[in-house]
This record gives sequence, C-alpha cells and structure tokens, in this order.
Amino acid sequence: PGSSQMMLQRTMKAVLVLSLALACSASVPTTTMTLSSKSQAAHIVPLASASPTLRLKGGAAAPKKVAILTAGGLAPCLSSAIGYLVEQYTLVDPAIEIIAYVDGYKGLLQGRSVKFTPEVRKAATVLTTHGGSCVGNSRVKLTNIPDCVKRGLVKDGQDPQKVAADQLVRDGVSVLHTIGGDDTNTAAAELAKYLKNNNYDLTVVGLPKTIDNDVYPIRLSLGANTAAEQGAIFFRNIVNEATSNPRMLIIHEVMGRHCGWLTAATARKYKDGLAATVCMPGIGFDSKKLDVHACYVPELAINIDQEANRLKKIMDDTGNVNIFISEGAGVEDIIKEMEAAGKEVPRDAFGHPKLDAVNPGKWFAEQFSAKVGAEKTMVQKSGYFARSSAPNAEDCALIKSCAVKAVECAFKGEGGVVGHDENTEHLELRACEFERIAGGKPFDVQEAWFKAMLKEIGQPFTSVVPVAH
Repeated sequence: PGSSQMMLQRTMKAVLVLSLALACSASVPTTTMTLSSKSQAAHIVPLASASPTLRLKGGAAAPKKVAILTAGGLAPCLSSAIGYLVEQYTLVDPAIEIIAYVDGYKGLLQGRSVKFTPEVRKAATVLTTHGGSCVGNSRVKLTNIPDCVKRGLVKDGQDPQKVAADQLVRDGVSVLHTIGGDDTNTAAAELAKYLKNNNYDLTVVGLPKTIDNDVYPIRLSLGANTAAEQGAIFFRNIVNEATSNPRMLIIHEVMGRHCGWLTAATARKYKDGLAATVCMPGIGFDSKKLDVHACYVPELAINIDQEANRLKKIMDDTGNVNIFISEGAGVEDIIKEMEAAGKEVPRDAFGHPKLDAVNPGKWFAEQFSAKVGAEKTMVQKSGYFARSSAPNAEDCALIKSCAVKAVECAFKGEGGVVGHDENTEHLELRACEFERIAGGKPFDVQEAWFKAMLKEIGQPFTSVVPVAH
C-alpha cells in the first residue's frame, strides 16, 4: 500500500507539472516574439504556414538593398530560385529591401522593377511550385550597343553599361543576383567591373540557369534535371503516335545548342521509365516499338548512311523508328548548306544562330525518311514543354542549397556564380569566380551510363567531335 501511494503521488505531481507547462506555453504568443540583446535581435515571424520560423538579423555587413533579375531562355528554376532567395534573405534579416527588375536586363535599362512586400515575402516559397519567371526574362547583351539602340533600350550615343550602372546606383542596390546562363552572368560580371572602375561597390552573385548543363565549371546547372525528366514525360505520350500510321519515323528534338547532355539524360530517363512499364507484346504493345532506337548528340560523329542501314532493319522489324536528337547535332553542316543556298541564318543578340530557323529535326527527317523507308515522318520538339516546368524535388533541393550559399556570399561580399565546382576535390558548393565562367562545356560522352545506353540501343560509339561554342 505504501508503494502504491507513492506511485499515485508521483503521477499526480507529473500531471501537475505537465498542466503548468501547457498553461505557460498557451500564454506565450506564437505569432510574433522578440528577443533582444545589445549585439543582435532575433524575431519569430509567421510565414504563410502556421509554424513560426526563427529569423536572425544580419550584422554590419548586411546589404541594405538587393536586386534580382532573370535572363535568357526559361528553365525549371527561375521562379523557385527567386522564391528561395527571398525566403533566405527574410530569414536572415527582414529589413533588407528586395526588388526585382522586370524582364531582366531590359527592365534594368528601362528602370522597371517590382518590390517584394512583407506579404509577398511571407509566401515566397509558393514560387517554388511554379515554372517560368514570375518577373519575366529577355535576351539583352549590354555590350552589344547597336542591338540595344535598335531595340529602343537606349538612345543613340548612350552606353548600355552606363545606363544600367546609373540605374543600379539610383536604386541604391548593393547586391545583384543574376539567374541565368553564361551570357547572363558574364554580362553581370562586366557590369560589376564597370561599376568598380567608377568607384561604386556592387557585389554580383549569380545562379547557373541552363537546361543544357553546359556551364564551366558547374557540375549541374539549375533546372537541367527537371528538363530531362519532363522531356521523357513528353515522349511517353508522343511515342504512341507510332500506332497512328505504319512505318512511322518519329524524331524527338531536344534542346542543347552545343551540348548533348540534356538529350542523353532525357533518353536515359525515358528508357528507365519504359523498363518499369508493363507491355503486352502478344497483341502489338511491345517495348521494342516504344524504345529509343538512336540518340544523336553534337559530341559524336554521325554516319548517316551507316545509321540509315541499321535503322531500316529496326523499321522492318518493329514497324517504326524513334530517334532522339540534340538541337545542336549537325547544326554546322546545316548552316553551311543554308548559306551555300544563299539563305540568311538569323542570329540573336549574342550571335547565336536561331535554331528554330535552322530546324535540325527537319533536316534529320529529310536525311533518314527515304533511307529507312518511312511512310510518315513526325518531328516533335520537347524543349518549350520541358523548360517551362516547375522544378522537381531533386532540383528544388539543389536550387535551395545554391540560394542559401548565394545569400551567404552576398553578406561576405564574394562575387561569382554559385554551384558545385568541378575543379575542387569534393565538388565544393561555392561562388565560382566570374573569369572561370564560360558556356559551351561539352557533354562527356565517355560517361559510363551513356556508353551503356548506346550499347542497349545497339548504336555504335563513333569518334568524338570537338564542339565549337
């Protein structure tokens, strides 16, 4: 009885302590709490969700005003990168003002920007569920003065770099985040150099956006993984067109101006999905008809006649042929043909040929159609579908880690493009120096997974071709 009474007393005491704890916690406001000291203050501020998040104010090194811009083509990372940057700055110091230039460098030249209000900042992570760029993109090269004048972005006699620099000074921007490819980030580096030479300190911290995954020395650019996944989803539907006509040739053109990584990765992801698909070959639903029969990238030579002979056998056997090609495959030969025929090849502000006008998919269709005995040929491009997607979980993790590092670099005054540096021993996540940033990184066709895939396809591994940027 004595031990039972002691146990009861302990139980009642535990219940009393728990009740007091619950009562105390109920009396503490969960929406906003301020903790102060002489050196720093910390705020608990509600986000869009119910859970409060601790936010620490920055010290003397905190930038007063931050600007963000996105530029170039779309990728499944632009809106999400903005969302994660805004979230991280708000966590570090809600007092830091954040603006974004509308339509990239075009908006910077024209002085058009939007401010991220406290309400928007609380819900910034909503942007991670969206594709595209919430603030808009444009292709503008600040050092291409004639193009800027022609497009009405600056007046005749004005230097676009000076116009952009003056706008940044007027806006009081001390940190500029550029989300784009090598053209976007090298333009930002030139702008920062111009400002420094004119006694204005601006820290530029870029994030590597390109679905081509072709930026030196970045291991994996933001959005590339998602684009490959979306390209595979796109072809999962398109391949069914093979049942719409006998002896169908389907050419799936994938983006990648100078680099075949995206085409190869898209084919690999598609084949992995196909391996998990239940088919019924007894009634014609055969994985052989749905498979990838060729994968052409700019880094490997293509012998049209030899490949046509190989593919004709597949056509005779399965009744259709599916080819994945990079939009950059064979482009130099196509341009030579066009120029020899007296046709002008249109180019963008950076001097790149406009690939829609070059149309590699159509060219390959013309080369193979008769040779493989196709009754009908279809060219389908997954590029715009893939690059407009919201990021997948893997990309979200990469984008967030890069955004957190970018904010850290901004506070330290370290400029560069944030990514996993291939020239470090353990692929360190860091701000890679602008002078090391360059486009045109070729796909390494010696990658074991790629060579294994070609073997599965039955496509010979040919000679490696140097790709010009």
